Parts: sequence; structure tokens; C-alpha cells
Amino acid sequence: MTRILKAARRAPKSGTAKSAVVFLHGYGADGADLLGLADPLAPHLPDTLFIAPDAPEPCAGNPFGRQWFPIPRLDGSSQADSEDGFDRATNDLQAFLDTLLEDSSLTPSQILLFGFSQGSMMALHVAPRRAAPIAGVVAFSGRLLRPERLAAELRARPPVLLVHGDADPMVDFAEMGRAGDALVAAGFDTFAHVMRGTGHGIAPDGLSVALAFMVERLRGA
Repeated sequence: MTRILKAARRAPKSGTAKSAVVFLHGYGADGADLLGLADPLAPHLPDTLFIAPDAPEPCAGNPFGRQWFPIPRLDGSSQADSEDGFDRATNDLQAFLDTLLEDSSLTPSQILLFGFSQGSMMALHVAPRRAAPIAGVVAFSGRLLRPERLAAELRARPPVLLVHGDADPMVDFAEMGRAGDALVAAGFDTFAHVMRGTGHGIAPDGLSVALAFMVERLRGA
């Protein structure tokens, strides 16, 4: 049984939603952590609904935040717990996206996933396994989980933008290259931007590149 994800929203500035950006937050945060990005993005995407679900579980490593799945090196969980949590969260997010489509007049090609850290891991896993391709994936400071299964399990190839700081102490910068190699090998249109001197975060230059990617994919959706 899937869990219902609570989500905060920012309505489109125009009053009419012709596209949607779904923010997927990192480990120990919540939807509100990324929803503030709607402020600088909305003027350039006036017809876009911004929606930010909370991950399904309280965070074992931060009692004030949420997690998509446990991370053994951070919270002492087992690898089995992490794998099971990841599978459950994948189903939860798929159901959330299905409901978003059912409750709106939007099509898959009008929805874009924007993830940070653990949220990027979710986005990179879920989007290729959707029945129809979404508009795109923006993945900040994440990694591609289970790359060995990608070719066999993929159903859609949305364009992907990978953005990572080269001074990231939390998720190794090399993960961007590993993800990019796997995605390109599987036939994805894949783009990348390095945030020089940036740690585990979203720098202005990275957000600008992400905005350009989002505008290109959503304005014509």
C-alpha cells in the first residue's frame, strides 16, 4: 500500500497551470526546504505550478526532517532497511505523480522533477520508469542508484540535467560523472553543469542553468 505524500504548493503567477515542477527535497529536510525556489523561478515560468511533497518518513538522522529512505552511514540503519525504504518511497512517489496527473489537466510532458541530494536520487530512479516521458529531470548533488538495472527497467527517456558542486563533502562529485555515463549509455539526452567551489548545495550559477533547462522544456510543453 502506498503512502499519501503531504505537499505544499505555489500556484502559477498567471492563475492557469500549463506545467508543473515537482521539488523533491533532500535527506533531513522537507518540502518547504525547496519550495522557496519558486520565488526566483516563477517570474520566468508564470504558467507553472510548483509543488513540493514531504518525503514519507520521519528522518532517523534528523527528528525535525523527513527522509525518502534510510541512509546507513548517516543513521545506523541496515542496508536491507535502506533498500526496502527506497522501494517503498519509489512506489509512493509514482502514486503521487499519478494523482497529480489525475487531478489536473496536465500531461506527463508538462511535468518536470527537480531534486536535491536524496531527492535527486528519487527523481533519477522514478522518471525513467514512468510509462510516458515527463518534460525533464533536474538533479542537484545526487547520484544514480542501481545503475546496473537502468537499461532493463527503463520505460521512458526524459532529458536530464545533472548539477553538482565540485567541493561536495556529502555526495562525491564523481557521482555526477558516473550518473552521466550510465544515462548516456542508456540513450538519454544528458546535460551537466559543475558548480565550481560549491559544496552540498545549490549555487546561483547552478540555479541559472537549471532555469534555462526548465524554461526550454516547459514553455513549449
